[in-house]
Amino acid sequence: MLKTEEQQAELSLHLYRVLAKSFKSVNEHAVTASKLQGFNPTAFSVLEVLYYKGPQPIQQIGAKLLLQSGNVTYVIDKLEAGGLLHRTPCARDRRVIFAELTPKGKELMDQLYPEFEDRIDHALSGLNDSEKKVMIELLKKMGMEAEKLPPLPRK
Repeated sequence: MLKTEEQQAELSLHLYRVLAKSFKSVNEHAVTASKLQGFNPTAFSVLEVLYYKGPQPIQQIGAKLLLQSGNVTYVIDKLEAGGLLHRTPCARDRRVIFAELTPKGKELMDQLYPEFEDRIDHALSGLNDSEKKVMIELLKKMGMEAEKLPPLPRK
């Protein structure tokens, strides 16, 4: 039995709602963890990206966190003032500035990250390891395919 376009759209909307609600529920655990550790969620997310991925161009940090560059700059300024990260100009392109954890920032994340990891693991404990792997693959596929599509024109 072939699905009509209306049924396909309805299923896509249902998937979108379930995905959004699931993300909200899991994200609450991440937000709580960051607040318990004395950071706002954005600042902790910046530290987490640098801890997990190493030095990053400031412009890419915002894209990874889905933030506007002005917000990222403000957060990076605060974290730099606290001695947790520093900026380093790119040797090949002076327009690019990298953010990198300082030893103090790395030491702090070495202490904080295990609890953050535990909280996320707890939030996702409803899935076993094989289900998590399947989810990762499906979500990657969904995201990559969506990125390829141009926006639909207005009707």
